[in-house]
Amino acid sequence: MRNQFYQTWDTERLKPEKDNGDYRSAFQIDRDRVMHTPTFRRLQNKTQVFWSGEYDFYRTRLTHSLEVAQIGRAICHWLQARADGPLRPDFFIDPDLVEAACLSHDLGHPPFGHAGERTLNYLMRDRGGFEGNAQTLRILTERIFSAKRTGMNPSRAFLDSILKYKSLWSELRHLQGNAPEHHFLYDDQEPFLDWAMGGHDFPLELPPGKARDSFKSIECQIMDWADDTAYSLNDLSDSVRAGFLTTDRIHQWCERRQISYESGSSIDQLMHAIRQRKVDPFVGKRIGRYIQSTHLRERVNFLSHQSMRYRYELVIDEEVKQESALFKKLAFEVVFLSPQLKQLEHKGNFMLQGLWDLLEKRYISPGHIDGQNFQILGPETADEIDHAVDDRSKARLICDYLAGMTDGFAARTYQRLFFPNYGSIHDLIG
Repeated sequence: MRNQFYQTWDTERLKPEKDNGDYRSAFQIDRDRVMHTPTFRRLQNKTQVFWSGEYDFYRTRLTHSLEVAQIGRAICHWLQARADGPLRPDFFIDPDLVEAACLSHDLGHPPFGHAGERTLNYLMRDRGGFEGNAQTLRILTERIFSAKRTGMNPSRAFLDSILKYKSLWSELRHLQGNAPEHHFLYDDQEPFLDWAMGGHDFPLELPPGKARDSFKSIECQIMDWADDTAYSLNDLSDSVRAGFLTTDRIHQWCERRQISYESGSSIDQLMHAIRQRKVDPFVGKRIGRYIQSTHLRERVNFLSHQSMRYRYELVIDEEVKQESALFKKLAFEVVFLSPQLKQLEHKGNFMLQGLWDLLEKRYISPGHIDGQNFQILGPETADEIDHAVDDRSKARLICDYLAGMTDGFAARTYQRLFFPNYGSIHDLIG
């Protein structure tokens, strides 16, 4: 039975491909192309909250992405199961497409979590910036298959599903008067954005910034809520297990913020779960609640006539949205801003800065390292940088290299380059 929710326009690929009679749908192919790549596997050693490898129960970017994918699929099934919704057996949001978006949403994140993202954005501040979502787009369209550097040739619906932000770096810099901190695409990605939008210009009511970024396809909205659900709930579980989130610290935080934790409130239930050592069941029930807090609402906009993906928006119960925001704020202020994690962020920043400085001197300004041009990178990467058309392009490729590192490989590379007593030929494989 054909799914009438999607048309040929949605499944069209960035570049034409021959029809080889594949048994899979277009969106299953998108998902599989992402999963079977080194880029996806590297997420297993990239920081989610705590540095990967420190303890075996901490979530990494990989386990987080898998959990987001499960939640995303569950939301699709819930929306289709609702008797009061517009979906039916031959008209539904494709769970394979949503899964592909969820699995891909963190592909562009560098080592050392959001601290690494901020560091690379600072280092690229005069050369177009760095942003995790923009880097995901770059990977999918230009970099994911390393041998050919051609990207994975995504379908339009899939490419659009990962576009959380639709404003260009230069647009935000013009509006703000300085280089933006986050939530942008690279300027040279404008053709991909234009293709995803089918060549339609954004209307005046969607200027660059928050207004334009809020304009998402339904699959992107589901991915975003699945990510928020995992972030606001599953990261709490890790924080409790790691000893960062205790009832005493939650009490102190509530007192400082004048937040109520009266009997039966969300905070009170969380503290009760911590005392009873039942945080995982608490999180599990909340995930189910967050999934079932969603429903669809029809809307009219400049693309709603073109695709069902823009004819519907995801509506989330306000009470659940507020609870999710509260839990995210709790985790951020008690855990992410803790001195222990800030010290690790400083260390990650220090290593990325050192690696960047060395690679910039060697590959953008050659001859500045004691008059010698040591071959620091592998021949394929070095050759690509050497043949780049200008310094801005060289910097972007160096940024690609650093962003693609796992936490462990970045640390080992730094030690091998700067620690006199570290390193052997056995350490060269990352």
